[in-house]
Amino acid sequence: MDVSLFINIMRDPAGVPFYPVVFQGLYILTWALHAAFVFLAIGSMGLSIYGGLQKESTHWKKLTKHLLMVGKISVSILIVLGVAPLLFSQTIYDAGWYVTNALSGAWVFIFIYALVFAYMMYYWYQAAAKKESSSSTLIGTISFIVLVFCGVLMHNFAVGSISPEKWMDWYAPNGVVDNSGWNFHVENARLLFMGVMTLPMLGIFMQAYSKFLSTRKDFTIEYLDFVANLGTKLSLVGTLLSMLLFAVWMNEAGKLTHPLALLSIGAMAYMLWMSQKNTNAYLSMSMLVVVVLLVSGVRELIRFNIMQNVGYDLYGYPTHIDWESTILFILTFGVLGLTGFAFIIAMAWKVGKTEGVFDGQKDPLVSKLASASLYLFSAWIVVFFGYGMIILFKNSL
Repeated sequence: MDVSLFINIMRDPAGVPFYPVVFQGLYILTWALHAAFVFLAIGSMGLSIYGGLQKESTHWKKLTKHLLMVGKISVSILIVLGVAPLLFSQTIYDAGWYVTNALSGAWVFIFIYALVFAYMMYYWYQAAAKKESSSSTLIGTISFIVLVFCGVLMHNFAVGSISPEKWMDWYAPNGVVDNSGWNFHVENARLLFMGVMTLPMLGIFMQAYSKFLSTRKDFTIEYLDFVANLGTKLSLVGTLLSMLLFAVWMNEAGKLTHPLALLSIGAMAYMLWMSQKNTNAYLSMSMLVVVVLLVSGVRELIRFNIMQNVGYDLYGYPTHIDWESTILFILTFGVLGLTGFAFIIAMAWKVGKTEGVFDGQKDPLVSKLASASLYLFSAWIVVFFGYGMIILFKNSL
């Protein structure tokens, strides 16, 4: 099979509505956001299971309750954010997307139901833990294992999409067509690195959590020090392991000496230094965001080079600029999205800083952001459906 010919034939003949490099950048950004909450969800849930076993410790009891909530919210966000990188990947890497779904179709089907099952089990786990049920650990462990399994499946899909030279062998091993959809492939170093990244993510988050609550009188200094010290230990072990596994992965991918890989390792080292000093957990968290963005960039660099080596010119993708949809996307992302995000962040910040019940209607900032989000969303609905109707009638009349 001529891989180059096959990949280019699979391109959407309609092309893309804007420059491919922009979709590439958006893919890197949205995958990084998605991955950050994957790491946080898996890490917080795993630690909550351990904390649930420490029944004699009041510190662990309080921390476990908060970890449960962090994990639940993170799973919700990672599911929503996970849609965007898939769409951007499908837009500019058609062949990899469709071939992977054909080769691993059975696993794709299982993934959807496994994710729904794990999320439902998570709610059960939280309810059981709140009642201090003896079965909460078992329920949580099942949910945790299934969520990790979903992550492994996504890794399998990613490996399949960047292995064009193996597609034919997987589809017809020894000349016999295999259309079962059970193809399953992993890259050990890459997968282990992604798993270990949950540790520094959780550790630095716990440091920021401790700093955030330090202004409240209903949390003791002993408890906050306990959380911060635990976060520091997790960050130390996790970052060191992440750097080692990242280097192994880069060596296997032939990118160990690439400037972007070296920059990523350097950023991890600097993040390690910042988190161990723990003088400003918010800055450490910002550095962690930079690290995840760099890792996302490295992932895209590897895929871009693989596809380029088999004759796929991403930047030569047929481009037909559609300014209307592009402007609508920019306004949605930059105006509605940022306003809504600002409202959520402001609300969360105010609630966390308030002892007792927080009334958002009495807070000027939260109230204004809430009203702005509502008005903008209402306007967006009118514009979105109005523009759609205009296009519909324009093309049909």
